[in-house]
Amino acid sequence: MNIYVILKRTFDTEEKIQIENGEIVEDGAEFIINPYDEYAIEEAIQIRDEHGGEVTLVTVGDEEAEKQLRTGLAMGADKAVLIEDEDVENGDQFSTQAILAAYLQDKDADIILGGNVAVDGGSGQVGPRLAEQLGFNHVTSVVKIDIADGKATIEKDVEGDQQIVEVSLPVVVTAQQGLNEPRYPSLPGIMKAKKKPLETLDLDDLDLDEDDVEGKTKTVDRYLPPEKEAGKILEGELDDQVKELVSLLKNEAKVI
Repeated sequence: MNIYVILKRTFDTEEKIQIENGEIVEDGAEFIINPYDEYAIEEAIQIRDEHGGEVTLVTVGDEEAEKQLRTGLAMGADKAVLIEDEDVENGDQFSTQAILAAYLQDKDADIILGGNVAVDGGSGQVGPRLAEQLGFNHVTSVVKIDIADGKATIEKDVEGDQQIVEVSLPVVVTAQQGLNEPRYPSLPGIMKAKKKPLETLDLDDLDLDEDDVEGKTKTVDRYLPPEKEAGKILEGELDDQVKELVSLLKNEAKVI
């Protein structure tokens, strides 16, 4: 099977985000593979091991993303592709899917996997957008995949319940937590990853101009959520506490 995984380099989930002049400060920050994309990588490896074929990782970003691609290769993927987008003005989800579609349109993919959302933006748009662009079936929030006879039987999470969907290949799926337990790269895997092919492309290699993939959205502002105020402990008789609580909810919290 010809299996592709689209992944994203994101801030470590333990990282404390800082904003200066409306921009996120990246200097000194730790970056990781988007956690939902790790489920996609693990599932891709399991599908390859069961059905044969090859797993290719693809990401859009700058040269720093090579580290995350090497981590994915150490997990067990076969090869990786980094598509540099440094020339793209105000890149957004449209930009990413347009670049990925230009790369994947002639690759004869059987299945493309990605994370359900990215933990930084959280839009969940790239997978479905890519599927529409390629003319593939797509299923989101996937927690189980079985492939047989050119079809995928997929269980997806639906607000805490499950839905079973059967689709023909090729298909784009986005992984939800619970799909599997991603493996840690082993020492032999890390050593092998250094020798696995990692191709670097740019927009010219895909016959794309900057105008073709310029972002469709504009970021108006970035800001951190306000710090939580200290809680209040009510004292006195129960009736007095209830009256004070009602007054606080009405006059300060303004929820009643």
